[in-house]
Amino acid sequence: MNLMRKHLTVANVLSAIALFVALSGAAYAATTTAKNSVKARSIAKGAVTTAKLRNGAVTAAKLRNGAVTTSKIGAGAVGASQIGNGAVRSEQLGGGVVTSAKLKNGAVTGEKIAGNAVGASQLGANSVATAKIQEGAVSASKLSSSVLANVVKNVSYVSAKSALSEVSPKGATAECPSGRQAIGGGYKVEFGDASDVTATESAPFVGSGGKRTGWAVTARSSETTKTWAVEAFAICAEF
Repeated sequence: MNLMRKHLTVANVLSAIALFVALSGAAYAATTTAKNSVKARSIAKGAVTTAKLRNGAVTAAKLRNGAVTTSKIGAGAVGASQIGNGAVRSEQLGGGVVTSAKLKNGAVTGEKIAGNAVGASQLGANSVATAKIQEGAVSASKLSSSVLANVVKNVSYVSAKSALSEVSPKGATAECPSGRQAIGGGYKVEFGDASDVTATESAPFVGSGGKRTGWAVTARSSETTKTWAVEAFAICAEF
């Protein structure tokens, strides 16, 4: 104690007090950092990890353009459930970013494609083949009126035959079923005992309304005592 008192002077006491105050100020500064006083340059590389970020701490407004690149996103980190409706638009995707290899089976369905999003200009040559069209996918309502006007359906075949006799000339008309028109036709001669029969007409039969409702055939024979017959055929279809 006497030794301590011997070295205890006013200068020593003031020096000790000054050191205490300085250390106390440093400790206070370390625990009460002013707002915005910590800059990026003050943070060591790797010091801020995911575990040190509270939920919602990093928002889109806090990310500068180009800060998040593909190399900084882990495999499987961004799934469909993490992307909000309308979050990714076509103008935000670079050319070739989304390729077939990057889409899983069934990822792109009809309801995910906007109306008129896929037009003829977006389809490559031979991209739509018969094998890729679902049965029943192409219906009448999806065809233009000009195409429908040239599409035939419900095709049927009818025929009509004249009597086997010596009468000349004679004819036969094959009538199409109601609602159908003749799209083709022809005839056949049954000679009986005649050998000289010539067809003078073989053409569509035009009925009421100017529609081709059948196929008409007329023929004659120079052998007035010989029997023969003519048969007309019509190919009919619904338009």
